[in-house]
Amino acid sequence: MVEVKFYDNVDDQLLKFAVIIAKTDGKWVFCKEKKRDTYEVPGGHRDSGEDILDTAKRELREETGAIDFTIKPICVYSVKGKTRIDENIDAETFGMLFIADIFSFEALHSEIEKILITDNLVDNWTYPLIQPKLLEEAQNRGYL
Repeated sequence: MVEVKFYDNVDDQLLKFAVIIAKTDGKWVFCKEKKRDTYEVPGGHRDSGEDILDTAKRELREETGAIDFTIKPICVYSVKGKTRIDENIDAETFGMLFIADIFSFEALHSEIEKILITDNLVDNWTYPLIQPKLLEEAQNRGYL
């Protein structure tokens, strides 16, 4: 079981990752890693000394090819428990949830095989117990 909690803020040093709900022309933007058969919203781990907003911008560029976009924070969230079949997080781990509107893309040069731009949410999530909850929270807070 996985536990997802939401916060308005926490100590910046606790933020380990950034996840970005991305849209373009009103459509969802999801990415698919080369080694997986599932889709996810863009995101990734924070580099040492990196500002969490810079993490979000970097991950959005790397995972979608976005070159012109707006991005803003929504809230902090935490995860604890079994996030995938092969991954378990024992301690509460914190990340920042962002929302972005992408205006233009370039070719991908990363671990991402492709992006999916669609009117509908995906069914085959990489993190089915987490990412739908993030979208629900963004909607509850008036961002979607």
